[in-house]
Amino acid sequence: MIARSDVLPLIRAALREDAAAHDITSRATIPASRRIRARIIAKASGILAGGPIAVWTFQAADPTLRCRLQAKEGARLAKGQTILTVEGKARSIFAAERTALNVLGHLSGIATLTRAFVDRVNGTQAKILDTRKTLPGLRALEKHAVRAGGGQSHRASLADALLIKTNHLRTATHDTRHKTHDLQSLVQNVKKRYPHQPIEIEVVDLREFDSAFATRPDIILLDNWSNSHIRLAVLRRNTSCVMGHGSWVALEVSGGVTLQNVRAIAATGVDRISIGRLTHSAPSLDLSLQVVYCGITPIMKR
Repeated sequence: MIARSDVLPLIRAALREDAAAHDITSRATIPASRRIRARIIAKASGILAGGPIAVWTFQAADPTLRCRLQAKEGARLAKGQTILTVEGKARSIFAAERTALNVLGHLSGIATLTRAFVDRVNGTQAKILDTRKTLPGLRALEKHAVRAGGGQSHRASLADALLIKTNHLRTATHDTRHKTHDLQSLVQNVKKRYPHQPIEIEVVDLREFDSAFATRPDIILLDNWSNSHIRLAVLRRNTSCVMGHGSWVALEVSGGVTLQNVRAIAATGVDRISIGRLTHSAPSLDLSLQVVYCGITPIMKR
């Protein structure tokens, strides 16, 4: 789970951006003493992510607000289901409303899309992973949402793992088509320099696959491959493993993965499917805040 201390700077910046402390509409229409109870509901079915962050958002706007989560992270939400209730000063609740809904809707949308992909590959060995295609400053939150949806996280940053992509290979070898001996030398040097870091190599065709496989990295990334070529790569990997030729190498697929084709990709026998759209294209889950009680006395007990 995301630590509150890590999220508070982002929450406070978002509240400042929305001028939450200067809500002129609420000041002009609502008495300062007016207290309400409100609830956030799901206006569509989905998967919850970001519930605690919504609570922290209300409390950052006003520490006296009392919040109660009604669903756990990763829970399936039905249309109309209450996610969170909040009680306290009406002005404070309305000041934080949009920021809380934006964060909760965005993260729940990511979790919902992730769960759809995870469900599609159910029964195969393939795992669904995110990528680094995240909004600046929101990576930790968005990757948390992927995990809430049943997916797994790829490397969190450039310092988290070694992913040697095509441009790295071509630049390092000073050639537009790297050669087997150049790649072997490169990987050997990488293993010596970072002996405890996993190594992944991106390849664009079977010739490059054979070159990469000979170096025995931890993972080989098949970027934008056809299913027929993916199956050939899986066959070559599996055959080598059965014959005892070296350690196991996991195979990952990326590029052009959709809900329509992910099942067929998983059926090829790959281990990992990384999908950028989990974070960069997930539609926000439709949510709403509704006032359910107005008064001047506390409602919830501490």
